[in-house]
Amino acid sequence: MLDQLASLYGQAGRALLIDFRDMSVLPVAFDPEAAGVALLLIDSRARHAHAGGDYAARRASCERAAADLGVSSLREVQDHPATDAASALAAVRDPLDARRARHVLTENRRVLEVVAALEVADFAAAGGLFTASHASMRDDFGITTDHIDLIADTAVAAGALGARMTGGGFGGCVIALVPLDRAEAVATAVRSATSEAGFREPAIGRTRAAAGAAPCA
Repeated sequence: MLDQLASLYGQAGRALLIDFRDMSVLPVAFDPEAAGVALLLIDSRARHAHAGGDYAARRASCERAAADLGVSSLREVQDHPATDAASALAAVRDPLDARRARHVLTENRRVLEVVAALEVADFAAAGGLFTASHASMRDDFGITTDHIDLIADTAVAAGALGARMTGGGFGGCVIALVPLDRAEAVATAVRSATSEAGFREPAIGRTRAAAGAAPCA
């Protein structure tokens, strides 16, 4: 439902906080350009590759972790700032399942932290959370690729405030928050790095939050 809700409820200058437990949609102020920051969309041109069952395997890991913890969903696990994810997941028997679940718990927390950062237009903090999110997807959830990691890492090294893969993983796009005066340098660095690594040249452009679907006249 993510793409559908984003298309239906999109607003100009707003991000959306979507809670899939109750299907609520909360608009959040999101106007990086007013703060001198661009949102770059970097399309790796590598198609998502879910056909091998990797996505289903991640879901199964999370379901096993939830069962070990005696809950129906990992959303029910308390992950307060004073309790780290490792402590919360101590009862999960399989170390790999615990890593997958740790990503879910820490990512849920990061989402709320991004919302808090956006409410005060702190794009440096939001960027740092983007980068932390990407590292968690890479190290704990295992859904990035060398190609996608190269793009995200290069963007940050070239001056982005933060970058992360977007979508279901195993290919697709990276989004990056970049100071406007570094946007072209970041794009150039990413194109150069991917070319040197033998990947297709990515499509890179500035994007922004816009209105969603509406009736046709």
